[in-house]
Amino acid sequence: MFKIITFVPVTDAEKVRMAMGDAGAGVLGNYTHASFSTKGVGRFIPSEGAHPTIGQVGKLEEVEEERIEVICEKENVTAVVTAIKKVHPYEEVPLEIYNLVEVPR
Repeated sequence: MFKIITFVPVTDAEKVRMAMGDAGAGVLGNYTHASFSTKGVGRFIPSEGAHPTIGQVGKLEEVEEERIEVICEKENVTAVVTAIKKVHPYEEVPLEIYNLVEVPR
């Protein structure tokens, strides 16, 4: 199992969550589309050559974002990442992917 985390503007969080679930993330027993979200503030300064969805080149931007976390089977990781990138509004999509250790019962 893997954990996939992305950060997305709050206004786009639902479509990103659904795309992740539709691609096979968030399967937990008899449940699908399981995820966890927390809200926070993302900050960045777009550099020369950037084409920011939000903000302006050279100026600090703050965006209310959601951190979306899902679990994912290894065979679905590529499909989930592809789905995130397809609907995510940012030019550079923030992604964290962790290999989870199975804990004996």
